[in-house]
Amino acid sequence: MSKDINIIELSQYTAPEIVEDSREDWVEYGSDNMHYNWLIDRFHYSPTNNAVINNMGRLIYGRGISAINARRKTAEYTALKALFTPDVLRGISQGLKLLGDVYIQCIYNKQHTRIEKVHFLTANYVRPEKCNKEGDIEGYYYCYDWEDVKKYKPKRIPAFGTSKDEVELLRIMPYSVGFKYFSPVDYQGCLPYAVLEEEISTYLINEVRNGFSGTKVINFNNGQVGDDKQREQLKRRVMSKLTGSTGEKVIVSFNSNVENKTTIDDVPLNDAPQHYEYLSKESEQKILIGHNVTSPMLVGVVTDNQGFSSNADEIDIAAKYFYNTAVKPYQDMIIEAIEQILTFNGVTGLDLYFKRLNLLESVEEKAQAEEETALSLEAQRADWIDEFGEDESDEWELVDAREVDYDNEDTLDAEIAEIEKNLKDKSLLSKVWKFATGWAKPNTASEQDKEKDGFYFKVRYKYVGNKSPERDFCKQMMRASKIYRKEDIMRMESLGLNKSHGHNGEPYSIWLYKGGVSCHHKWERRTYVSTQKRASIGSAKTSQVSTNKARKFGYRPTNEKEVSMMPKDMPRQGHHPDYKG
Repeated sequence: MSKDINIIELSQYTAPEIVEDSREDWVEYGSDNMHYNWLIDRFHYSPTNNAVINNMGRLIYGRGISAINARRKTAEYTALKALFTPDVLRGISQGLKLLGDVYIQCIYNKQHTRIEKVHFLTANYVRPEKCNKEGDIEGYYYCYDWEDVKKYKPKRIPAFGTSKDEVELLRIMPYSVGFKYFSPVDYQGCLPYAVLEEEISTYLINEVRNGFSGTKVINFNNGQVGDDKQREQLKRRVMSKLTGSTGEKVIVSFNSNVENKTTIDDVPLNDAPQHYEYLSKESEQKILIGHNVTSPMLVGVVTDNQGFSSNADEIDIAAKYFYNTAVKPYQDMIIEAIEQILTFNGVTGLDLYFKRLNLLESVEEKAQAEEETALSLEAQRADWIDEFGEDESDEWELVDAREVDYDNEDTLDAEIAEIEKNLKDKSLLSKVWKFATGWAKPNTASEQDKEKDGFYFKVRYKYVGNKSPERDFCKQMMRASKIYRKEDIMRMESLGLNKSHGHNGEPYSIWLYKGGVSCHHKWERRTYVSTQKRASIGSAKTSQVSTNKARKFGYRPTNEKEVSMMPKDMPRQGHHPDYKG
């Protein structure tokens, strides 16, 4: 281009550069190491981006964190609430959405054996340390103002689990392909439109402020008129005659001759209001898409197409999809980080979840209550399966495994008695040990347990059959792969486990009908022997329960042949006699 013509280029968005400066121990992010601050500016100055991020932060936090099994894990739940206050969780939720990652500051006791307090740090104050030879990041650097590192010298803080220092940082950051030190925000693709929305607002404000600029030129072509003071007086006289009091609409120009008169060339923008309205709506739409917003109302944005008259069912579906795809992944990341901290403190077993906000109260309140109830019942069932089942270990030797058939119970007992006679050499038990006891509680006996000549026999039952079940109860039983006392299986009925598959939704005998009508599973009887009466099961999953408490579960003798049958092979496929189907 010639020197008399200049082209002003509009700003162009580029991805932030990640810099490993050899002079510094930390890794820089973006131009002048200020990309996080740039993101914060986009949050403050783009109205749509601001609304989405603000409301998504609220949705991620919801009504706070809780645990489905809080009543049964009172001590653990209290420890959770003592560490993670609502303010900390709100800050984590907002910072993670806004900047793509966030840090939990873990403060230990002097012995570094327990985390006493936690705080949060937003990512704009922290930069990761260069990774070691193994590719691991062992520390982070904190600075109050990264634009002035001489005044505010960055301080190194070790990464979680890498030191014995009083303070460590646990970073919450989603995985992103091709990135090691930083993770782009999930709304990366819509950032140019956030910039465009800002530019439109800035331009329109300037239009209003400078909207009274000159639209006419009066040329005095008879040469210069007097001095500056005289020309100013002449200008005021002309203005008083040709303009009103609202502003100058006339430009007064003094020229030495006609050839040198002032000229103005217009660059008109036809239909300017419609043009800027289009750009504004386009920016808004692209920002919503970038944040994966299925319905603008969910984040407090009402558009022409989705006002308050929208179909409630459509909004309900949009809300559920949005929650599962855009909100819950953040909650899962936060929960995983919380569980790491709680585990360090020896707090385990909590089934954590964030209580949801009612996005559309009239539509979702009932569904949410049903969902939380279902989650609670499912968790209770899973807890029962784990708590009352036990793992096999090496302290007992499996001497018999067969289907349950109470018509042949006497024959089976005789065969076991024969086994007892043949086990005179106790060294056999030192070679191969397989153990199964009460119900994850080693001192709890079953009425079917017995002792013969110093050998201790235990009879347990395992859920066997289809390895790829469809029903939740059967999935949990097969996944657990536990063994159970007969008494505890019988107890399942009184607890109402899986009653949704019972006749008219009533509790039924899992001992006889397993997972319900047409189920492809049955109970397999297993008999074990050991030389130790109180051999431990090697499981810390549940606590000890007294023998008296175990007896409360009740033992009801039965000889039904259905125990060894899959319901699908039973008459009527296991249907209740009153079933009319």
